[in-house]
Amino acid sequence: MPPPKNQPPPPPESRVFRDPAEIDRGIKKLERRVHELGQLDVRRAILDDSGEDDVVRSNIRETILDVFGPNSPEYREHQHIQIWAGSVGVNMSQEAIVDATERGKTQVMAILRGLIARMNERREDLVGDGSPKPSSYFHHLNLHPRIRDVAAERFLDGYEWDAVFAAAKALVNYVKERSGKDDLDGAPLMRAVFSRNNPLLAFSDLADQTQQDEQEGMMHLFEGAVLAIRNPGGHAFPEGSGQRALEYISLLSLLAYRVQEATRRR
Repeated sequence: MPPPKNQPPPPPESRVFRDPAEIDRGIKKLERRVHELGQLDVRRAILDDSGEDDVVRSNIRETILDVFGPNSPEYREHQHIQIWAGSVGVNMSQEAIVDATERGKTQVMAILRGLIARMNERREDLVGDGSPKPSSYFHHLNLHPRIRDVAAERFLDGYEWDAVFAAAKALVNYVKERSGKDDLDGAPLMRAVFSRNNPLLAFSDLADQTQQDEQEGMMHLFEGAVLAIRNPGGHAFPEGSGQRALEYISLLSLLAYRVQEATRRR
């Protein structure tokens, strides 16, 4: 089914580059377009109607899409880039077309070099501490909705550890909701809900030793999430890096997915 008409486009999203090598590959692609544009003989392409300028323009658009992505600010700005500068008139002479295309060639060359400079700047930021900032790739993580909904805004506003505490509380509430066990809280809740012998939420059929061991191990993970993450967060959670906070949130998200997958037993 096609999307509804007049539906606003998704917000722009800058591409997250994971390592310098990925950035270098993008720079090389852009540099090839610079070289290709520099080799374009505008006069010959226009007078002979060879279409070489159309090929170069198409390659530039495709490279910007490939390097930055379809929702990136770079692609949205330049997806209709033209090798042309100035107005378009009726019955323009070939000399006027050549002149406008030459000026456009100069402008597009400057745009490509500006994109390369932007990529080099991102490379410097990435190499600075060896990794991108966690906030730059937070939205790329497939966090469980119950965790994402309470943690995203806090984390992106710079309150990383408040986001961790909110995510831990959300996990506890989700366990209560799925199990129907709302008369307990904290570690006692987790031991009752995920008990090896008589669980309210089971991760398997508990038919053999391996499955029973998994059930007990998951119980301890949930118990540990309460004791080591939620309980300290209610008082004075230790400070740490944004990366460590995101690792805690990712762990809580994993546990939320396991709650969602678990089977409720009578």
